Amino acid sequence: MPDLVRRQTDLDQRDLEWLHALVSDWQLLADLSFADLVLWVPQRREEGEAEAEWPPRTVDGWICVAQMRPTTGPTAYPDDLVGRAVRTGKRGLIDVAWRERRIVREGDPEWGSGIPVREESIPILARYGSSTTKMLGVVQRSTNLSSARTPSRLELTYLQSASDLAQMISEGRFPVPGAEANLIRSPRVGDGLLRVDRAGRVVYASPNALSAYRRLGLATDLVGVHLGETTAVLAETNAPIDESFIGMLSGKNHREVEVEAHGAFVQLRMIPLIVSGEQIGSIALIRDVTELRWRDRELMTKDATIREIHHRVKNNLQTVAALLRLQARRLRIPEGRAALEEAVRRVGSIAIVHETLSHTPDELIDFDEIADRVIAMSGEVMALETRVHPKRAGSFGVLPAAIASPIAMILTELLQNALQHGLAVRGGTLEVLVSRTEERLHVEVRDDGVGLPPDFDPESADSLGIQIVRALTEGELGGSLAFGNRETGGASVVLDLPLLGPRAPQRTG
Repeated sequence: MPDLVRRQTDLDQRDLEWLHALVSDWQLLADLSFADLVLWVPQRREEGEAEAEWPPRTVDGWICVAQMRPTTGPTAYPDDLVGRAVRTGKRGLIDVAWRERRIVREGDPEWGSGIPVREESIPILARYGSSTTKMLGVVQRSTNLSSARTPSRLELTYLQSASDLAQMISEGRFPVPGAEANLIRSPRVGDGLLRVDRAGRVVYASPNALSAYRRLGLATDLVGVHLGETTAVLAETNAPIDESFIGMLSGKNHREVEVEAHGAFVQLRMIPLIVSGEQIGSIALIRDVTELRWRDRELMTKDATIREIHHRVKNNLQTVAALLRLQARRLRIPEGRAALEEAVRRVGSIAIVHETLSHTPDELIDFDEIADRVIAMSGEVMALETRVHPKRAGSFGVLPAAIASPIAMILTELLQNALQHGLAVRGGTLEVLVSRTEERLHVEVRDDGVGLPPDFDPESADSLGIQIVRALTEGELGGSLAFGNRETGGASVVLDLPLLGPRAPQRTG
C-alpha cells in the first residue's frame, strides 16, 4: 500500500499513516459485515489539473490500494483488486460517497462473476486534532448474497456493530488514533463478541464469549449484567472491587485487558461506538487464551530449568577442574603435570560457555565476552614466562550454543599451542582476528614467533591439541582449517566455519 499511495496519489505521509491504521484493523469490519472491503483512493491528477480545495469534488479515477476478505462468510472478489485503476463512473457508488461525503447504500444487488453482490460505499474521513479533517478515500463494502438466508441474532448483532463502525469511519472516529490493534495478539470477531450499552450492561453475548466467561467462573447469563462489575468480581473474588478496573471495561475508551480467574485467562478488547458525537455503547471482543498462557508458563519453566542445568554443569566442570588441578600439584613427573594443566584449561573453557548460558534466556550467546575470557585465561597461564598478552580484533557476534562450545575449545587449543611452541622462547604478539557474514565465520589466530616447522603436517601431527582442533572444526562444525607461516614471521591458523544449517540455527526474534 505505501508504494501505491506515494506513486499514484496526492496523499501525504500523515494521510498514509491514517490509512495504514485503518487497514491494520479493518479485518474487524470485514468479519462483522460478512463482506469484502476494498480501499479506493483518488488517483494523482495530471500536472496543472490539481484543484485548490481538498478533497476535490470531482475525481478522474480511482486506484485500489488495499483489500480484505471476511473470515465469517464467502468472498465477493476471489481475484486480487490491489493495484487496479478505474475511471470515474465505473463504480458509481464510490463517486457518490466521495462527492456527497456520506455512506451510500442505494441500488439493487449487482451480478458479478455470476453471483449477486450488495455494494455499499463508506467515505474515509481522517480527523487530525479537534478541528482538522480530511477526506482520504472510500471503502467499498461488498457482500456476497449467494447464500442469503434469514439472519440469526448473532448475525444481526454483527451487522449492527458493522454499521456503527462504518459510520465512525465516515465521521473520522475509527480507527482510534494510537490504539492500533496487534494483529497477532488481539481477539478476533470469531473468538467471541459482546455488545454493551452506554451504561456498561451487556445486551448481547455470543456463544464463544459466554463460554469464555464460564471458564472464569460465571454461573449466570451475561446478558443484563454490568460487564465491568461482573468481571471485577470474577477476577478478584477476595478483594474489593477495583473502580479503575471497572472503568477499563466501561467501553468509554479503546482498551485491552487480560483477566485471570480460577486458572483461566480471558483477553478483552473494548471498542467504544461513537456515532454523531454520542457514545451509543461499545463492543467487546473476547478471546480465551488459557491454553496459550499455560503454554507460556511451561516454556518459562523449561527455560528456567535449562538455565539451572547449565549452571549445575558449570559448577560440576569447575569441580572437575579443581580436582585435576590438585592432582597436578601432587605429580612429580613434569609431562604428567603439564597434561593435567592442559585438561584444566580445556574443562575451564567449556565451563565458561555453560556459565554464560545459565544467564541467557535462549540458546544464543554473545560470544565476544566468552572469547575475551578464553584469551585472558590463556594469557594468564603463560604471561610471566613469555611476556605475551593476547588480543582480539573483530567481533564474533551472537552464536548458537551448538557451536559456541566447540569454538571456545578450538580457541583454547590454538592459543595454548601458540604460547607454548611459537612464543615460549622470545615472546611476541598473539592476535585473534575475526570477521563474519550472515553465513560464514572467519577466524585467524596468528603470532610473530618462531613459526611452524618446515615439515609440519596437521593431518599426521601427534599433538593432542591439533587433533582436537581438527576434529571439532572439520567433524563437528563442518568447517575448514588451514595452517601456515606468515611472510613477516610467525604462524597463522585460519578457520572458516558455516553459520547456517542444522548445526547453527539463527536468532529469529
